[in-house]
Amino acid sequence: MKSRRGIATSLIMVPLSCLIAVPFYYIVVNTFKTQAETTQSPLGLPSRPYFGNYAAVFRDTPIVTSFLNTLYVTTLSIALMLLVGSMAAFGIILSRGRLTKALGVVLIVAFLIPGQSTLLPIYQMLVDVHLIDSLTGLVFVYGAGSIFCYFLIVGYMRTVPSEIIEAARIDGAGPFRIFWSLVLPLIRPILVTVGVFQTMWVWNDFITPNVFISSPGKQTLVLQVYTAVGQFTTNWPAFMTLSVIVLAPTVVFFIFTQRHIVSGLLKGSIKG
Repeated sequence: MKSRRGIATSLIMVPLSCLIAVPFYYIVVNTFKTQAETTQSPLGLPSRPYFGNYAAVFRDTPIVTSFLNTLYVTTLSIALMLLVGSMAAFGIILSRGRLTKALGVVLIVAFLIPGQSTLLPIYQMLVDVHLIDSLTGLVFVYGAGSIFCYFLIVGYMRTVPSEIIEAARIDGAGPFRIFWSLVLPLIRPILVTVGVFQTMWVWNDFITPNVFISSPGKQTLVLQVYTAVGQFTTNWPAFMTLSVIVLAPTVVFFIFTQRHIVSGLLKGSIKG
């Protein structure tokens, strides 16, 4: 019976995997072609590998600067989101009064509001504090993702036995000591899981940096891909080469962290 289920699963999953893999094959294979060869045979293999697209991208675009900009924004944004989200979750767990419940409702409402509808007021706020066209300002904008982190972390944090926190209180530990030395190590799996989700979002996001960043020297990697799209013509090999360069770090990152996504969520659902 199990072997039949395995065969049935393979018959369904293998064609679906091939279908999903076609766009990735299309992008990667065309980075090794000239513009003319890409136009003539977009899905065919190159007659011989052409590495000029990669050389041209590194020569003609500030790809290294954009990579460092993206790394800076992503690292600080994830650190800010995890810190704020975990502290908010700890505060909600520690205090269970009416004000806490009201705050929880406010966070739910804030989570339901589409981010695109708040771009204009956020833009005006950054102009007022002189953080527009700034990588640091971009980090604060991404900090709003703390709400998503809060909702995932608070569910996991509820599985932490309250007796442990009470014992720490009796021993004289304050809220910050309990949070930093006791709670954070216990919720590390969900922190890693949330960090993976948010890293892939920030790294691949286009709308936010496109709205708040205008200086070429402060552009992220995704904005560099957009520069390959012209008004009347598009350099498709360069566009796909930039896409591969942008996707490569996230693919490697996901391969090494994918087990944490499932394990973190499962541990939170099994505990208690």
